[in-house]
Amino acid sequence: MANEIPSLNGLEARIAQQIEPTLTDLGYELVRLSVLGRETPTIQIMADRADGSLIGIEDCEQISHAVGAVLDVDDPIPGAWTLEVSSAGIDRPLTRLKDWERFSGHLVKAELDLPLNGRKRFSGIITGTRDGNAVIRLDEGEEAVLPIGAIRKARLVLTDALIDASAAMMGIASDEEGSEEEEVSRRKTPKLNPSKPGKGSKPGRKAH
Repeated sequence: MANEIPSLNGLEARIAQQIEPTLTDLGYELVRLSVLGRETPTIQIMADRADGSLIGIEDCEQISHAVGAVLDVDDPIPGAWTLEVSSAGIDRPLTRLKDWERFSGHLVKAELDLPLNGRKRFSGIITGTRDGNAVIRLDEGEEAVLPIGAIRKARLVLTDALIDASAAMMGIASDEEGSEEEEVSRRKTPKLNPSKPGKGSKPGRKAH
């Protein structure tokens, strides 16, 4: 899964690789991962079910406990850290090539790291993918081919069509699904300093 998200590198890519097997075993997919802050970093995980449907609070809690246990063992970040797990939401970010295929026909706003034909920001209807690139029909009617690895951020625009499509996939009435992205389960891991004979003190973590 991590290699499906081109924007991941360094520490974020390493954490993604560590937690992927656990997410897969539980029936989830990683949509986005970010590590924010320095003194007490926050690991933000955005996930979906493997079938692409949105997750709820109970899913967030399950992911949080399972992923937190993995990170406690693999220890990618010294000292204390916080884990936040959330649903991708209806107006979700598009981080993988398959996201652009799945949401063909819906409105998106995207921004590139570097200008393409003199512009970095694009808005239009997704028309699919081509040769590893995301393709959209711009508001002006022209086509733009965006290299997936050059996309800094992209997010679906909340429309009635998107709400209806999401509701149909989940088998619920559209008015029961809000536009909120966040249903967050937070797991705080305070820094401990257990004494180890012959090795002095080393930071550790304890979940609660």
